[in-house]
Amino acid sequence: MENKGKCSLSLSLRERSGPNRGAGHFVRHLRLKPSTSVHKSCLPCACPTSGHPPLLLLLPPLSNHRPSNVSTSLLLLLLNPSPPSPAIPPCPSTPSPVPARPSASPAPAASSPPGLSRGYTVRGTVRNPDDPKNGHLRELEGASERLTLYKGDLMDYGSLEKAIMGCDGVVHTASPVTDDPEQMVEPAVIGTKNVIVAAAEAKVRRVVFTSSIGAVTMDPNRGPDVVVDESCWSDLEFCKSTKNWYCYGKAVAEKAACAEAKERGVDLVVINPVLVLGPLLQSTINASIIHILKYLTGSAKTYANSVQAYVHVKDVALAHVLVLETPSASGRYLCAESVLHRGDVVEILAKFFPEYNVPTKCSDEVNPRVKPYKFSNQKLKDLGLQFTPVKQCLYETVKSLQEKGHLPVPPPPEDSVRIQG
Repeated sequence: MENKGKCSLSLSLRERSGPNRGAGHFVRHLRLKPSTSVHKSCLPCACPTSGHPPLLLLLPPLSNHRPSNVSTSLLLLLLNPSPPSPAIPPCPSTPSPVPARPSASPAPAASSPPGLSRGYTVRGTVRNPDDPKNGHLRELEGASERLTLYKGDLMDYGSLEKAIMGCDGVVHTASPVTDDPEQMVEPAVIGTKNVIVAAAEAKVRRVVFTSSIGAVTMDPNRGPDVVVDESCWSDLEFCKSTKNWYCYGKAVAEKAACAEAKERGVDLVVINPVLVLGPLLQSTINASIIHILKYLTGSAKTYANSVQAYVHVKDVALAHVLVLETPSASGRYLCAESVLHRGDVVEILAKFFPEYNVPTKCSDEVNPRVKPYKFSNQKLKDLGLQFTPVKQCLYETVKSLQEKGHLPVPPPPEDSVRIQG
């Protein structure tokens, strides 16, 4: 049973058109009875103390698939006062093609700043709480005591309203991911507006919205010396002309969230993570790890002449908690540890795992090698986040793929076996 806050709201319901009224949907408006008054002081900061209101975690994709690795890692972090140490040990020392940086000293994944609160009572929204696909959520440490799954749909305001009411904060990690613009853009925008409206009606303390680097970097006019930071936005026309509906949808949804939050007086903070690596917390493979797996299975014979930014899944989870709990946190937070050329990625993989036939040739040997763009993650560092080095991210990713049975472990070479006489 969830811990209830001391504030109780007496509510009456009436229908009115909501943020998605153009799509023919309706939402229920929550109106306080005249005898009831609610102030921000009645809604204490979310923390593990008994008696405080719960936190709502909108788990993606609110569809027939499993929640993402990020949301599962975030849920594990929120539920437990002292999450267990990672099962995968630090990566072995090896020369790296990644240029040394002052901040790249080895650090444990998801190193926690002092004073970080954990052990929340959490409501998690899923399409069907009774679906066996959500079984791994109930098996997480701390879930039996502090997790309740609610039926939720981003396009169904009523389900969000029910889940959010009485919560102190909302973490919105749910967003559709597809190449079909109609299936991604409209649900992302309407669903995000529904979340903001419901949060405003419930008078939550803060909403944390998971956006993406896709809403930041797609700008053909950005020069090579420009440092990518929270002030950068993807060019919507460029996204449309290149049919990059993922980046277009992320940018549009984030802009809609910011506009709706400003209009309704909601305290909104945004996390913009890059491509997420790290151990799998469920049995299925997520899209972020597929390109790593292809380099190891032999299905990819070459690597692309392109760059990619990476971050550890536990760092993304911790970033959400930090901006949720830090009163001064505001605006956007770029969540990235390194930007690597794909050639650097395969070189690291080959040195850690020489037993696999990792590609050694680039698919584009005509054009100059693309240079990694500059970026700043200083805002999250200022909150105390110590990013996990990218070498450790890659090492843990491969080890996890092996442990989950997605990547066979080759037997040692025959000539390495010595029979003692």
